[in-house]
Amino acid sequence: MANSSDAIYSARPSIGIESKRQAALEQGLQRMEIVETIEGLYRCEAEFINWGTGASTNSPDFLYFDRALLDYGKSFTVKLDDTILFDGRIMALEGNFPGGAPPLITILAEDRFQDLRMTRRTRSFEDVSDADIVRQIASDHGFTNDISADGPTYKMLAQVNQSDLAFMRERARSIDAELWMDGTKIAMKSRANRHNGTTQLRLGADLQTFVATADLATQRTSVTASGWDVAGKSALQHEADESVISGELNGDESGVSILHDAIGDRKETVAHAVPLNSNEAQAVAESSFKKYARRFVVGRGTATIQAKVSVGGLLDLQSLGPLFNGKYYVVEARHVFDSKKGLRTDFTAERPGIGQNQ
Repeated sequence: MANSSDAIYSARPSIGIESKRQAALEQGLQRMEIVETIEGLYRCEAEFINWGTGASTNSPDFLYFDRALLDYGKSFTVKLDDTILFDGRIMALEGNFPGGAPPLITILAEDRFQDLRMTRRTRSFEDVSDADIVRQIASDHGFTNDISADGPTYKMLAQVNQSDLAFMRERARSIDAELWMDGTKIAMKSRANRHNGTTQLRLGADLQTFVATADLATQRTSVTASGWDVAGKSALQHEADESVISGELNGDESGVSILHDAIGDRKETVAHAVPLNSNEAQAVAESSFKKYARRFVVGRGTATIQAKVSVGGLLDLQSLGPLFNGKYYVVEARHVFDSKKGLRTDFTAERPGIGQNQ
């Protein structure tokens, strides 16, 4: 008799086209992968059997090549129970004709960030913050916004032959913020303000496999940003150190402190940015330092399907021993389905420290 975890593992997702549930697509689903990353632009690839007796014919034929159901620009949603795993639009159709098996059709869908990815501009902004720019781009595309991120105000910023999505990503990275699309709402928040809940997984139960690497090669003991204060006509310099990451350690020992004690100081200078005031220098130094520090421990795992696991959430991983037990921040989530193994969740997560020596 199958146990409850087997039932969850073999479940099929609900599929909707233009807000209408499609039972035939659900039954014909052969493979699916939904990918979320910290960069935004979530995507879905889903493959269906494309041969059978359709509603309009009594003889076997291709089911979906008439584009009556699966067509460009149509909304495509995937749900598990009441949780939306994906909400986007169909952007590509692919025919697959394997030998000795029924033909297949694959749809490739993206969330609404694809509107921004396909819009390229050259323009400038004056006396704006990074949040102001994201609000402007959201308005340009008719989207609402949900923004909670601090940052400096710039005399001028230029978008030079960049897509709106690439430019927004650049501005978000500069102030340690994250971007994602929630339906037709653009969200930008700092990691501290992005609350996607906590999911506990235990090795041997929900957590099936896990590999964690704690690597000093990615660490720096400090990061310095230098520039020129135009108004004050003086040099600028700001150094970020372990203090900017201390609130994320949860009692762990940071990779920064281990590097200092085991190898020595390893300092970095940001050369690609030229801050023009002290606030800009601070933002550049601190965002760069956090990027290094957070990548000390990178874990990749597979779990029974976890619909609530998404980018921006925390995983509380247990039964991994004192070094690797604890909370990890999800930076990539993949909800995967195939007809042999059913649904499962793959993830990549990170944290700036390991468990303290006992």
